[in-house]
Amino acid sequence: MRAMAEQLVFYGSYPFVRHALVVGVLIALCSSLLGVILVLKRFSFLGDGLSHVAFGAMSLAAVLGLTDDMPLTLGITILCAVFLLRSGPNAKIKGDAAIAMLSVGALAIGYLLMNLFSASVNLSGDVCSTLFGSTSILTLSQREVWMCAGLSLVVVLFYLLFYHKIFALTFDEDFAKTTGIYVEAYHLLIAVIIAVVIVLAMQLVGSLLISALILFPAISAMRVFRNFRAVTICAAVLSVICALGGMLLSILIGTPVGSTIVMVDLLVFLAFSAIEYVRGGALR
Repeated sequence: MRAMAEQLVFYGSYPFVRHALVVGVLIALCSSLLGVILVLKRFSFLGDGLSHVAFGAMSLAAVLGLTDDMPLTLGITILCAVFLLRSGPNAKIKGDAAIAMLSVGALAIGYLLMNLFSASVNLSGDVCSTLFGSTSILTLSQREVWMCAGLSLVVVLFYLLFYHKIFALTFDEDFAKTTGIYVEAYHLLIAVIIAVVIVLAMQLVGSLLISALILFPAISAMRVFRNFRAVTICAAVLSVICALGGMLLSILIGTPVGSTIVMVDLLVFLAFSAIEYVRGGALR
C-alpha cells in the first residue's frame, strides 16, 4: 500500500495528471446528473446514440482538415439532440427507432469517411481510440481544463437553479405545462447540455462507453434510494468516486482509462444490487 501511495504521489506531481483528474471528475459529475433524467424519462440510450453522432461529426471534421473539431462536432450533436428530444408521440419515427437510426447511421458514415479520406498512417488506432477513449485526456492544456470547468459549472448551476422544473418535466410533462413551465424551452436547454457533456466525455471514455458513464451511477443509486433528490445526490457521489478511482487505478496498473472507469462503475452497480437484494430479503 505504501508503494502504491508513493507511486500516486509521484504521478500526481505532474500537471497533466492533475488536469486529467480534474476534468475526469467534472465530466463524471455532469454525466451523472443528466443520467438520472435520461433513465427516468426512458431515454437511456440517447447518450449512446448521440455519442455515435459525435463520432461521425469528428470524422467529418478530420476529413475537412479542421484543426479544432469541437465547433463542428458540438453543433451537429446539438442539432441531433434537439431533434431526438422534440420528437413527440405523433412523430412518424418514434424515439427509440430514431435513436437507433442515428446511432448506426452516424457510426457507419464516420467509419466510412475515415477509411475513404483519412490521411492517417494508423487508421485502426485512431478509430479504436475514438471509440474506446484515448490518451488525449492526458494531453489537455490549461485552457481546455478551464473550458471544461466552465461548462461543468454551467451544467451544475442549471441543475440547481431549475431543479423543481426539471423534476416536473421528468415525471409529468402535462402537469409541468399546466403550471406554466415552457416545456419546449427546457427541452432545448437539456438537449444542448446533453450534447456538450457527451462531446466532452468522448475524450475520457470514448464514444462506445459514454452510456456507461451516464447510466451506471443513476441505476446504481436507484437500487437503494427511491427519492429523486436522494438518487441524484447518490448518483453524483458515486460517479465522482468511480471516475477518480478508475483513473487512479488505470495509472497504477497501466490499463485504458475509459474501460477501467466503466469496470469500477459496473462493480459498484453489482454491490448496490446486492445491497438491494439483502435489504429486500430482510424486509420480507
